[in-house]
Amino acid sequence: MERTCPECGDKLIGRIDKKFCSDACRNAHNNSLNKDNKNLVRNINNRLRKNYRILETLNPDDKTKTTKDKLLRMGFSFDYFTGIYTTKSGATYFYLYDQGYLPLDNDFYLLVKKDLK
Repeated sequence: MERTCPECGDKLIGRIDKKFCSDACRNAHNNSLNKDNKNLVRNINNRLRKNYRILETLNPDDKTKTTKDKLLRMGFSFDYFTGIYTTKSGATYFYLYDQGYLPLDNDFYLLVKKDLK
């Protein structure tokens, strides 16, 4: 039985367990399998990455305050975050990985960094 490359259809020569004729075909096949439908996952990951960079820029010392206006002007989107932590007293922190924010009164936000050690 002749075995063929699933990407280009060329005949496979070599090892019995060989699946692709070349690295280029293997990469092309895997890239097509891993392509996100309608770019949904990629767009959300880009949004999370942008939010993370904004918090990291505004919070170099691991704890500071900022305003909602400043976050919005930098392009921050409050719809995207990776986790929520509610304290015993009822305060709700929103996190993007290790960077977090806590809504305060008068459109201020406390920015914090979680120690992941």
